Amino acid sequence: MTSNFTTRPEIRGTFGAVASTHWIGTAVGMSMLERGGNAFDAAVATGFTLQIVEPHLNGPGGEVPIILHQAGADGPQVICGQGVAPKAATIETFEGLGLKLVPGTGMLPAVVPGAFDAWMLLLRDYGTLSLREVLEPAIFYAGQGFPLVTRAAAAIVPVAEFFKTEWPSSAAVWLPGGQAPKANEVISTPDIAEVYTRILQEAESTSADRAEQVEAARHAFYKGFVAEEIDRFYSDFEAMDSSGRRHKGLLCGDDLAGWQATVETPLSYDYHGLRVHKTGPWGQGPAFLQALALLKGFDLAAMDPNGANFVHTIVEAMKLAFADRDVFYGDPDFAEVPMQMLLSEDYNARRRALIGQSASPNFAPGDLDQAALRQEALLRLAGSEAGTELGGGEPTFADVPEVEGDTVHLDVVDRWGNMVAATPSGGWLQSAPAIPGLGFNLSTRGQMFWLDKSLPSALAPGRRPRTTLTPTLVTRDGEPYLAFGSPGGDQQDQWSLILFLRHAHHDRNLQAAIDAPLFNSKHLVSSFYPRPFEPAKLLIESRFSQTVLRDLRARGHVLEVQDDWALGRLCAVARGRSGVLRAAATPRFMQAYAIGR
Repeated sequence: MTSNFTTRPEIRGTFGAVASTHWIGTAVGMSMLERGGNAFDAAVATGFTLQIVEPHLNGPGGEVPIILHQAGADGPQVICGQGVAPKAATIETFEGLGLKLVPGTGMLPAVVPGAFDAWMLLLRDYGTLSLREVLEPAIFYAGQGFPLVTRAAAAIVPVAEFFKTEWPSSAAVWLPGGQAPKANEVISTPDIAEVYTRILQEAESTSADRAEQVEAARHAFYKGFVAEEIDRFYSDFEAMDSSGRRHKGLLCGDDLAGWQATVETPLSYDYHGLRVHKTGPWGQGPAFLQALALLKGFDLAAMDPNGANFVHTIVEAMKLAFADRDVFYGDPDFAEVPMQMLLSEDYNARRRALIGQSASPNFAPGDLDQAALRQEALLRLAGSEAGTELGGGEPTFADVPEVEGDTVHLDVVDRWGNMVAATPSGGWLQSAPAIPGLGFNLSTRGQMFWLDKSLPSALAPGRRPRTTLTPTLVTRDGEPYLAFGSPGGDQQDQWSLILFLRHAHHDRNLQAAIDAPLFNSKHLVSSFYPRPFEPAKLLIESRFSQTVLRDLRARGHVLEVQDDWALGRLCAVARGRSGVLRAAATPRFMQAYAIGR
């Protein structure tokens, strides 16, 4: 049942490889390797460039989780670039505004923008190149222009009139000449170029020392002029949001000044000779590990990777893992998350017995302490408010059905054995009004908090929202082996899991595993406003055979058949025992690319 059909070659080499969701980002990353930088330098430069060329999916005011493995180190590490809720963001504040959910757009859901500090920490402690070298490509494209991809243009069209009437600062950035730009039109974001240029100038004027320049850049963003502009705008401007009303922001300069990115030990799970590493339960990554713990008891290698048994088994495992995610996950600095129990053999043996031949219609978290009360609270709140025509959550696109929850992703491996995966997101151009003088807007990741204190992902000052951002790094015999991920909100770990299982069990090369038809369940409480729950709903690409589709329907799955190439934007890199490097990127939507030599 092995099939290595590919739409493009799997990239192979020994020098270095980069894969990302945009060809320009990938090329920039490779250019850092070519000038002698390592994988971490390449990741930083790629990350900043993706902020510019995929502005509908991430931006300078967003966040990023990073998983890295330094050559010769004992194991991987996680850099948490997820900002926290403002000091003024309390459940009582939102209840006083008459809100049952945190809005998906506007000023209220803003959290501290974490991406800049995370990239600076990665550059300072793991990179080798200068601040100027990694920032110059982003400055160039923001100042000189870049071709606007079709999906970015499509994201602006439905909000153009809204920008003009409600968010004029966004209209000034994204409606040149008062009109929405066309696909492939070259546009620029000069305010962002000026911001990064000023940060660079202030850093270089402070010191000639590389590390001191990075520290000066961090200061300029979180305690200097960037923080000052954010504080001013969020104190003064009232923005229409997805609640249908106008609100001021809660974020202030002190919130930025009091936060820094952190380095953490990842959560890990052994699976068929491979060790899979994910972020902690402030992200959804552990759900991937829980799914592996459930699937370990099935003979997936004997299943057709494009067959109904394979699809059904994975979907039912993910339903159970996501139910636990929704009920038990949250910022472990504030909530007790029973990860040791959730990944234990006994627990997963009991849960595995729930997977039968029919699609379960139930929302079924594990029978642990407070699970029933939390389940009741979640289902009461899920979908309790409807959004406005602007929409909510991560971006949705006009005339492109069922493409929600997009972000960006990048993976890099170098000749020394360094490896990194990162999933930047937030600060989407359509999620909040642009900040005058900066030209970008802030993350609305606060929409993932619940306004119910009984839940571990409840809103509280200083907490991290339980996000969907989830890069993956895999080691083999203690050495970095695979790095991969995908945009896609609640779908990220589903598509990534399918890639991993097809590669691990069916010997598919990275490109073939990415190209194969994909699917994902919607049987979960959405992480995005207005937080719907859609029992038994399964999205599936039409390249699956009619026999498979009929079989899945007969089992009780509520199918929503998508176009041939509609799901997932997976990217991946790998390093073999002999030092051969490999890379691949999805052909879906004609943006992502892998480069290597």
